[in-house]
Amino acid sequence: MQIETATPSDIPALCGLLSVLFSQEAEFSPDTSAQARGLAMIVGDPLVGTVLAAWQDGEVLGMVNLLFTVSTALGERVLLLEDMVVAPSARGDGVGSALLQAAIAFAREQGCPRITLLTDTVNVDAQRFYARHGFVASPMKPMRWLAI
Repeated sequence: MQIETATPSDIPALCGLLSVLFSQEAEFSPDTSAQARGLAMIVGDPLVGTVLAAWQDGEVLGMVNLLFTVSTALGERVLLLEDMVVAPSARGDGVGSALLQAAIAFAREQGCPRITLLTDTVNVDAQRFYARHGFVASPMKPMRWLAI
């Protein structure tokens, strides 16, 4: 498995990954054009952020969207982990862990001392996953987790 920064040519495969995920949600109808626009905005401007994609044998296994922001509470530039998606066929293969470690390494390379991510407060599995990888709950906002 290789984890690489996504390029514009990767957008159709990434949208395909998102569509598979969203098709599993009974109350969600994917808007592929909105997905493509959102990904193009991130992929097309390194000042906005980056998308890291996990690939194996030409197939996208997962992706993580990282957006730059400034924390007024912390007074520093941070990365917002907006979304992490792993293909259903690759779950349990360590793709999520590898993407999370790559996101942390990317944040450090960019001079961001922490990553803020939004996770649903009722999603206990997500909270445990992030806690296993060194994330700690922020005392300021219960839905935000910080990697330090």
